[in-house]
Amino acid sequence: MRPNWFFGFPIDDAFLLELPPLPKSFHHFHEHDVHMTLAFLGGCGEEAAMRALSALDERLAREPIRTMDIALGEVVAMGSPRRYTALSALLAQGREEAASCVTAYRDVLTETAAGRRDERPAKPHVTIARPRRRATDADREAGLEWAATVDLRSVSATLDRVALYTWSEKRVDQMFRIVAERRLVSRR
Repeated sequence: MRPNWFFGFPIDDAFLLELPPLPKSFHHFHEHDVHMTLAFLGGCGEEAAMRALSALDERLAREPIRTMDIALGEVVAMGSPRRYTALSALLAQGREEAASCVTAYRDVLTETAAGRRDERPAKPHVTIARPRRRATDADREAGLEWAATVDLRSVSATLDRVALYTWSEKRVDQMFRIVAERRLVSRR
């Protein structure tokens, strides 16, 4: 299977250690996997991802992204309503600024890498857990019940860099690896 590529803002994962235990058919994201997605490129291949990285560099030189302060909010299911693929925290603070940033940058990156646009409105979120492949409907229901108990309102972060990610080599614990990073411009 061809690895996926994406751009995201890395986020400190310390808050994951304070979460209640997940249901058995779920796994937490690894500390280096926690991020807020900027643009999902899909299985475009390394060459196309590197073209998108060059496009990002050009855009950042003209219109830099400023650091963004965010706070996490409610945890919701993402993906198909019947067989969701992730439990993710929506942003309680910084949502509009993050959505504007995603909207402004996403299309140039996806068009450069894969020749397509994402027609969905930007929905900034931070994925914290995924159901395992063999999760049953009952397991997924347990995941939703778990998500309803999670309170992340005290979790805040400053998005200060953007990274190009792809799959990690082994994908056992850590799903992704950072290929390149770019620092954002400080607000100060």
